[in-house]
Formats: sequence, C-alpha cells, structure tokens
Amino acid sequence: MSHNHYDFIIIGTGAGGGTLAYKLAPSGKKILVLEQGDFLPREKQNWDTKQVLQKGRYRTSDIWYDKDGKPINPAAHYYVGGNTKFYGGALFRLREQDFEKVLHQGGISPEWPLKYQDFAPYYDQAEKLYEVHGKRGLDPTEPPTNQDYPFAAISHEPYIEEIYYSLKNQGLHPFNLPLAVKLNEVHRHLSACIRCDTCDGFPCMINAKGDADVNGIRPAIAYNHLTLITQAKVTRLHTNASGREITQVEAEINGQHQIFSANIVVVAGGAINSAALLLKSANDQHPHGLANSSQLVGRNYMVHNCAVVMTLSTKSNPTVFPKTLALTDFYWGEKDFDYPMGSVQSLGNIHKDRIIAYGPPLMPNMVAEKIANHSIAWWVMNEDLPDVNNRVSVQDDKIVIDYKNNNEVAFNRLIERWTEILKSINQDSQSKQFSLHITQNLSLDAVGHQCGTCRFGEDPKTSVLDINCRTHDVDNLYVVDGSFFPSSAAVNPALTIMANALRVGEHLLARMK
Repeated sequence: MSHNHYDFIIIGTGAGGGTLAYKLAPSGKKILVLEQGDFLPREKQNWDTKQVLQKGRYRTSDIWYDKDGKPINPAAHYYVGGNTKFYGGALFRLREQDFEKVLHQGGISPEWPLKYQDFAPYYDQAEKLYEVHGKRGLDPTEPPTNQDYPFAAISHEPYIEEIYYSLKNQGLHPFNLPLAVKLNEVHRHLSACIRCDTCDGFPCMINAKGDADVNGIRPAIAYNHLTLITQAKVTRLHTNASGREITQVEAEINGQHQIFSANIVVVAGGAINSAALLLKSANDQHPHGLANSSQLVGRNYMVHNCAVVMTLSTKSNPTVFPKTLALTDFYWGEKDFDYPMGSVQSLGNIHKDRIIAYGPPLMPNMVAEKIANHSIAWWVMNEDLPDVNNRVSVQDDKIVIDYKNNNEVAFNRLIERWTEILKSINQDSQSKQFSLHITQNLSLDAVGHQCGTCRFGEDPKTSVLDINCRTHDVDNLYVVDGSFFPSSAAVNPALTIMANALRVGEHLLARMK
C-alpha cells in the first residue's frame, strides 16, 4: 500500500467530477483525480451501430439488482468523461420555477435551498465551457439570462424543419435544442463535428462533443500538479476516530489496494455509485453509512419518467442529424390540466441495429432497415418526483435499486398529447402519408438522468449535504454530481450538474486559500 497526500481528491470524471477538475486545476493546488474507467479508445467501433447498439461494446458489465433480486445491467459507461461520452449533448438550464415548490398531479416537487439566480452565473460559465449552441427567445419556458448562447443554434435538416413549421402553424413554440457539439456550420472546413448519424448514444471518434473528458479533464491534466489515475476503483472511504474527517481514500488499482489522503475529498461517481460508496464506507461512527445521520443517503432516487415515441411513416426520412428540435409548451400543463407535464425532444437516428436490438425477436435486417429509414424518434420526459422509498441501497456488497414510477397521470397525458400532435401534423401534410406511433417506456436499466440520492439543504435532518454540497456529518467530504438534486425537473440534468460543479469549485478554492 502506498500513501500520498493531496489538497483535493476527486472521485469520478463525469459531468460533476470532470467539470470540478477543470475549475480547480489552475489553482496550483495538488489534485488527484481517480477514475475507475480508462480513456475511451478511439476506434472504428465508436460509430459501429451493431457494436454499440446490439453488442453494448462500451456498456459497463456491472450487475445491480432490483428490489426483487432481479439482475440489472445498467446503461452506464465507465470512462474518463463518464456518461457524457455517450450523451446527446442536450444541455438545458432548469426553469426558474423548478427551484420553487411545485404542485404536480402526482405530488409535490420541493423547493430548492438555492434559487435560479444563484445558479445563473454558473450556467453562463458552463455553457461557455461546454460550447453550447442554441438560440434565446424561442423556448417559452426558458429562464432569464443576459447571455446569448456561446454559439449559434444547430440548424434543422429539411425533414425536421417541416415538422418545426407544422408545429408553429398549430400555435406551438418549437425551438432549437441547446447542444454541446463542436459544429461550425458557417465554415464547415473548420468544424470538428461532421454532423454524422452516430452522435446521440455513441462516443465521438473525432472528439467533437462537448463532454467532460474533452472539455473538462483534458485541459485539467495539462497542469502538472494535477494527477489523473485511471482504472482506479475507489472501494472505501475511511474516517478519523471522531468520524468528522475523511483520512483515507482506498482504491483498487491494477488488482492492488492503495491508500490516498487529502484535505478535501469530493465524490462524483454519479448519484447511484456515490450513494453506494458512502453506504459501503459505514464504520462505528457512521453505522448506517458515511454522512447518513439523516438516513437519506441513497433515498429519493430520481431518474425522470422517459419514453421514446417512434413515428413510423410511409414517408422516408433522409435526415442525418435529427436531434435539433425541442418543445416545452406543456411543461407547466395545458388548458384543463393545471399541472406540469414535461418536455419533448427529437432524438438521434433510429438505426436498423437499434430496431433489431429493441424490436421483436428475429427481425430480418431488410425489415429493420426499412423501418429505420421511415422513422423518427421523440424523447418524452416528465418530472420524476422525489420519494423516500425510491432508493439505492447496498446489500451483501451489491447495489440494489428499489424504484417505483410516480407522476404517471401527467406523464401519460404528455405522451398522448404529443402523439395527437404528431398525428395532426401528418393530417395537415400535403402528402397525406400514413403514420404509426409506437411508444416505449424506459426500463430500470436506463440511468442516464440519475439524481437525488444525497440531496442538499440547510437542515441536517432532512438533507445529506449543505448548500455547498459538503456533507453535514463529515467536514472535508463533498458530493458533486446529480446526487444533490432535491427534485429532478423535466429537462436533462447535465448542465445543472456542470454549473453546480463550477459553483462548488469556487467555494472550495475560497475554503483552501
């Protein structure tokens, strides 16, 4: 066993950890970043739909369990940059009202201890850091800001543009998705992004996504006082006799256990793995898990209610990059339904290998390809309300996800409303094409939007973290990933995780002066 002391240890390199490393790196402090994965290899298979969609080439082999003991292979990826290596790059700010107490048909979304204006300057910084493309003033629910997006919105291809104008003709307010892709549409010869059909859900072979690896970790490791160790799985955190300080970080590296220490330890492994690490680190001073005097570590797990609505039409869809359109007209409800419903986004291409992977057994390639070429997919998302019984726990060293969907009336209404709109678009079309709309709800293995397992707040009895994401119970332990969310809202969480990491990083630098 070796022993090395640092000013900061950051565990994890995703949206939280990778952004925090970027923020702390220029400080001159001695920093260690531990990542259980490696750099994702640049190889032809990055864009191989069969390898990625059917064979799960990059998906973790970890097995978790549901409440009934059924095994789950989570759709998670352990690489430098975490799940941002595979995300579609949709970076939304939470709506201003999302930070307030909101009454839903299915329950209550609690008030945050900080408000939108507390996060606004860090949203500005995060959008700049991750090179977000977008256009202000089109999204009817967007929160206030004096800052334009750093880059112009990604244009719609003709098929999507036709849908865009059809929606506008119905009095709706579609807008360009805010995207972290390095696309220069004015000077394409200078563009890193080539606008390919393997973006959403794929790693980028040419590093043209704004992800936590390329935009966060790689600039950070240019500083010689920051050390990144990959393939380093942190297995336990140890405290001093009082239990008020983390004194050792134990990690498994190349089959051997090594010990590190730091003035400040930051856990950023994602809401599920971070909670599991705290629970696995139970000791005499923390018999129920580290920082768990509230009994809330692992509880209030949220992951959004999500469904894919696929439109299969007799009209072919030649779009290469369809993930450019979003709609929030029903975010806060609609006439005759005064409760929030959620948001809609276009998804990346439906490849034949995705059809084969998720469709009926033994589907012929030719049929799958025909379906793929005549389809478009929509991501329909509704707020998953915090429920203390929805939880991550550790049993016999195994991660268990005990989760039950909620807020389903509003979610189903949104799906039905969006399907009606898609049907009306087809009826209004001059070509009068026949369309079929198929809905598939996401299952428990879909953990891309995980949050809420270590909520932040001012009262140690009702929260795990304080407003700076320091644990109430352990003075030098922070959690900086989606764990801190008190509620999940109904937009992608990544930008809020990034903005919060920049905010907490500012606090940490002030603390360590």
